[in-house]
Amino acid sequence: MRETIERVLAAHGRMAVDPTGVADDADLYELGLTSHASVNVMLALEDEFDIEFPDEALKKSTFASIKNIEAVVSSLAG
Repeated sequence: MRETIERVLAAHGRMAVDPTGVADDADLYELGLTSHASVNVMLALEDEFDIEFPDEALKKSTFASIKNIEAVVSSLAG
């Protein structure tokens, strides 16, 4: 799952660094992720995992790190 999340971040995150290999808890916003790009990441994750993010998951902290993204996606893909 992490590899898929990294691939989605690389394709849609518009980050200044390659997300492959960043620490699980690295702050993706400090690495260049914007709130606009996080929406694109969310939409791509929904397509990739056939899930839908509920309103309560649509917050900055959800997309702040790969660990956070993975936790939410895991709970939704369950």
